[in-house]
Amino acid sequence: MKNIHYKSIGEYLADVGKPAPEHPLFTIISVNTDTSGTQLDCPDFETTITTDFYAISLKNVIEGEILYGKTRYDCSDGTMLFLAPNQAFSTQGIKIKSEGRLILIHPDYFVGHPLSDSIRHSDFFDYSVNEALHLSSKEEQLVAGVFDSILQEYQSHYDDCSREIILSYVKTLLSYGQRFYKRQFIQRRELNDSLFTKFTQLLEHHFNQPESNGLPALSDIADCMRLSNRYLSDALKSETGKSAKECMQQFIIDRAKAMLINSNTSITSVAYDLGFDSPQYFVRLFKKKTDMTPTEFRDSLY
Repeated sequence: MKNIHYKSIGEYLADVGKPAPEHPLFTIISVNTDTSGTQLDCPDFETTITTDFYAISLKNVIEGEILYGKTRYDCSDGTMLFLAPNQAFSTQGIKIKSEGRLILIHPDYFVGHPLSDSIRHSDFFDYSVNEALHLSSKEEQLVAGVFDSILQEYQSHYDDCSREIILSYVKTLLSYGQRFYKRQFIQRRELNDSLFTKFTQLLEHHFNQPESNGLPALSDIADCMRLSNRYLSDALKSETGKSAKECMQQFIIDRAKAMLINSNTSITSVAYDLGFDSPQYFVRLFKKKTDMTPTEFRDSLY
């Protein structure tokens, strides 16, 4: 099975034959290809896909499943589906009704907004969830109304207020998702978090310690998880499409972005606060992962 990673929303849309997005970091698609109400078959992926962006969809899935990380994400009769960046997936036997709505959001679209943090900790984006959210007809109409409001704003003339308005609707959408999640999954959630979740929690713990000194060693993290370096990297590769080193680098870049956004701290201080011995190495890594230097990233926000 081949692996494909989409860095941008535009790259993904081009690959599936859709027009380029109005905004490079955000798009919403409404599809109604058949007004007769007949079912549409989605071809099975012979490819595992990962992306750098979030996906939120509203569609009537008649049957089928997504191979999501190492678990099978059952879509039977599901209505809302959530996928986070760097989570590998493929589909099998998916049948949907002809009408559907899809939102794609790059994490950078949330920069400087409270949703940047809250979306990363939303339960329904977690790998331990293995079913689509099931909505009643009334709930589906409610959520569809939010999607349609986002679509209307997206298709209007984009101005300084558009991003804030769109994100307010996205926040409402996520609040509904949280309500439906609590109703459906709290009683059935798996007892054990995924390896990726545990890996991320250990990184959070390391960087949140006042006495933390330097970048964490992958061998130390593997020891805490009672795994070998090789097994941890292979497991994360299977679950996310990225090695342990790549996962840690992405975590550091995300943390660096938050530091660059929320303070006027110098680039050198950010590098040292993150544990880099050399600011130059931090700048090189940041540019490699984002195609921008830290200074260029900070300047692009204003």
